Amino acid sequence: LYNKNIYPPYAGGGGFIMDGALAKRLHKASETLELYPIDDVFLGMCLEVLRVSPVGHEGFKTFGIVKNKNSKMNKEPCFYRSMLVVHKLLPPELLRMWDLVHSNLTCA
Repeated sequence: LYNKNIYPPYAGGGGFIMDGALAKRLHKASETLELYPIDDVFLGMCLEVLRVSPVGHEGFKTFGIVKNKNSKMNKEPCFYRSMLVVHKLLPPELLRMWDLVHSNLTCA
């Protein structure tokens, strides 16, 4: 399905931020390509057409925080304060963490 040896740089599908002008340009670029079944890669293909490179940000944890699901860090609200996107929290955990992070939290 893909005629190159490696995928172009792409943003993980857990979340990304872009301005409206880029979104419009991506829409136009997407119409010039054959649809690819991996959406993250397809976004990278569109970015490649536009000669735009995605930039990583520490606030996006699309593969979770740590591999150890029982880590105390997974429950530490101060650790989440600077996060923009986090995977691996169940909906009730995510809502609880949101409330904790947006409370009168004091972090060292």
